[in-house]
Amino acid sequence: MEDRYPRRGPRSFDDRPREMTKTVCSDCGKECEVPFKPTEGRPVYCRDCLPKHRKPRF
Repeated sequence: MEDRYPRRGPRSFDDRPREMTKTVCSDCGKECEVPFKPTEGRPVYCRDCLPKHRKPRF
């Protein structure tokens, strides 16, 4: 018997490569890469500095 509604696994975004953008960390000044295009006027942080600027989760 044919399955009317085939199961679909969780969406995977790993199928397409991420476009990385080189930028400079607004905190420490090191060059880093981010998976988005930075917006002018908004700070961008490297992996080391990002946790210092994130709001705590409750």
